[in-house]
Amino acid sequence: MKKLFLAAAVAALSGTVVAADTYTFDVRHTFPVFEINHLGFSTQRGRFNKTSGKVVLDTAKKTGSVEATIETASIDMGLEDWDKHMKSEDFFNVEKFPTMSFKSNKISFDGDKPVAAEGDFTLLGVTKPIKLTIANFVCKPHPMMKKPVCAADISTTIKRSEFGMSKYVPAVADEVTIKIPVEAVKAE
Repeated sequence: MKKLFLAAAVAALSGTVVAADTYTFDVRHTFPVFEINHLGFSTQRGRFNKTSGKVVLDTAKKTGSVEATIETASIDMGLEDWDKHMKSEDFFNVEKFPTMSFKSNKISFDGDKPVAAEGDFTLLGVTKPIKLTIANFVCKPHPMMKKPVCAADISTTIKRSEFGMSKYVPAVADEVTIKIPVEAVKAE
């Protein structure tokens, strides 16, 4: 009887200890994209080609955390000259600020699905709280990798001037929409 109780206690503790799962960003399928109005004419888009990060989820406790780092020099506007201008001191100042980041320990759930993450976003050395919206969240075995993958479409809107990026405001809009398709593989 004592052995059965001890086994049940160990199993219960084991379940509690490993309830939180860690997922590492799949860098081939996680590309932050931003949209900004250009001179009142059109919505221009750019993306960043190098992003790393991880997500820790405990769906039973409805808790989790997110850490993401974007290499600013990986900006891709589709034209070499435009990339160079965006890397300059006028915008991302990649020499001085090679990364931007987001860190959160507050994930909101609707049922068993995360729907938002609140945390600190750092851009150009300025850190401010932001809220990310999480949509289309899904976790399931990846058909090619044969590993568990969690994915979502994440979005937020910021005012770039609040982070010190005010060149050409208001001609080039202050408001920037950020969209991030994220796929993350369960850590082994």
